[in-house]
Formats: sequence, structure tokens, C-alpha cells
Amino acid sequence: MKKRSKFLTAAIILAVVLLGLTVYEYGYVRVRSELSSMEEVASARTEILEKYLSIIADKPRLEENFLALKEVRKTENSKIIEGQTPSVAAAALQNAVKGLITARGGAISSERVDKPEDMGKFKMITITIDATMPDIRVLNDALYAIETQMPYLVIQELDARVIAYREPKDLMIKLKISGLTGGK
Repeated sequence: MKKRSKFLTAAIILAVVLLGLTVYEYGYVRVRSELSSMEEVASARTEILEKYLSIIADKPRLEENFLALKEVRKTENSKIIEGQTPSVAAAALQNAVKGLITARGGAISSERVDKPEDMGKFKMITITIDATMPDIRVLNDALYAIETQMPYLVIQELDARVIAYREPKDLMIKLKISGLTGGK
């Protein structure tokens, strides 16, 4: 009987040790790994939260930059001819040049619109105008006004001729003027 009780005692000790190892392996180690994964998730969420807080803290600076960029965009848009389509922009260009020439005593005899050219995000609108000017000073004033106007206009070609050589009063001019408009 003593042999049986030694065997039973050893079996109980072995069962308790195996039970302890099983509880350790499937209980403690699993709980520990789940805790570590939960801590990693919590640290990742904390990191994301800190990033969001820094972005929110930068919001006033970003709004100031946005407003400054809007103002720059507005000033840059004032340098191009406004018009929803190239035809409307060409009409605006014609009216502007016609006003500049006739305000200085010139007379327009014909106007033509050339085909718009693609320039990346913009389109280049070109018009050709035939006009009569009273003298060279008026022509000089008109050319100066065209070149210094906002939106920017560029005189691509200029052909000036005297109408009557014996009495050189009037000049016949042909202007090819271009300007940029937004590409649509």
C-alpha cells in the first residue's frame, strides 16, 4: 500500500505540475501577449492622436497661408484676360485695345481674332488690328498704354506706314497683339 501511495503522490504532483504548466502556457502567456498587443494599439492610437493635435494646432497658420495664397492668386489672375471662353476673352481684348487706340485719337478700320494657342494651363489669344493714327506721338502713346496695361498685353507685330508721303500726317498701322487667358 505504501507503494501505491507513493505512486499516487507522485502522480498527483505530476498532475499539479502539468496543470500548472498548462495554466501558464494557455492562460498567463496568452493574457500577457494580449496585454502587450493592447499596449501597442494604445501607443499607436496615442501617436495618431498627437499627430492630429499638432495638425489642429497648425490650423491658424495654415489658414493664414491659405489666405495669403488666395491673395497671390487674385493678383496673378489680374494679369491675364478674363473670359469664360477664348472667344469671350478675345472680345474683351479687342474692346480693351480698341478703347486704348480710339481714346488717343486713332481710328480702327478692321479687327480680326486669330486662333487661340495652347500654352499649358493657359491659352494665348491674338488679335490683329488695322488702324489709322494722326501722328507718331499718338502712336507712341497708344503703344505705351498697350504694353503697360493690366492684364499684360504683348505687341507681337507692328507695321506702321505713312499714308501720304507729301503730307505725312496720318499713319496706317497694323498691330498683332496677344494676351493670356485661363485655359478652358
